[in-house]
Amino acid sequence: MRGARKILGYQLRDIARNRWVIGYAAILLLLTEALFQLGGDGGRVVLSLLNLVLIFVPLVALSFGTLYLYNAREFIELLLAQPVGRGAMFAGLWGGLALPLSTALLAGVGLPFLFRAGSTTIPARSLLVLLGTGVMLTLTFTAIAFLISLRFEDRARGFGLALLVWLGCAVVYDGLVLLVVTIFSRWPLETPLLVLTLLNPLDLGRVVLLLDFDVAALMGYTGAVFQRFLGTALGLGIAGLALVLWTALPLLLGARRFRRRDF
Repeated sequence: MRGARKILGYQLRDIARNRWVIGYAAILLLLTEALFQLGGDGGRVVLSLLNLVLIFVPLVALSFGTLYLYNAREFIELLLAQPVGRGAMFAGLWGGLALPLSTALLAGVGLPFLFRAGSTTIPARSLLVLLGTGVMLTLTFTAIAFLISLRFEDRARGFGLALLVWLGCAVVYDGLVLLVVTIFSRWPLETPLLVLTLLNPLDLGRVVLLLDFDVAALMGYTGAVFQRFLGTALGLGIAGLALVLWTALPLLLGARRFRRRDF
């Protein structure tokens, strides 16, 4: 545990100075500020940021996380010569990347709202749900990125798979769900649709956000199903647990592979 804290502290100091992380925070801040400048109030800006968080945040976490672990190969080899357990080393590496990315998200999106807290109406609950979902997606897709990097030796193949994972979760998965709904439209699909939603962390985050913004009708006729189940306290708890599992499982698989990996 002590070794993990040391690695985490070094990683946090290193990543915090990384120009890509700083640029990521700056882009989010500029986009959020631009939405305010275009005349949107707090509620409209939060709603406009929904797709940004759902599409841009997982893409950054996957691409940056994959390339980061490939570029840290020499640093990992140096750490392996030290009396540090591989499990602690993996936890420190992941936390040292996921936490700065999460902080960049919170700062980039949250600061414009903080500066305008006294001059415009801020939907605090919706903003917290948006930021919380963004942080959970950052943790989840960073863990998936680490698992991909450890699975493939070749950088190009690993990065390509990371992009395919993002494309599948953001675009292809919804098309497949729509195909299932079309083919089996004569059967009751409430339970299968709920299961399919839980199997995609990005889709799960989208449903939670849409329900919190009270725009379930935008999801078509399935909106009432999600409103009935995920709109309750139990449903939201299950959705949160599913996002936690989507983070924990890739981390456990990645840590297992990291222990066996011959660097």
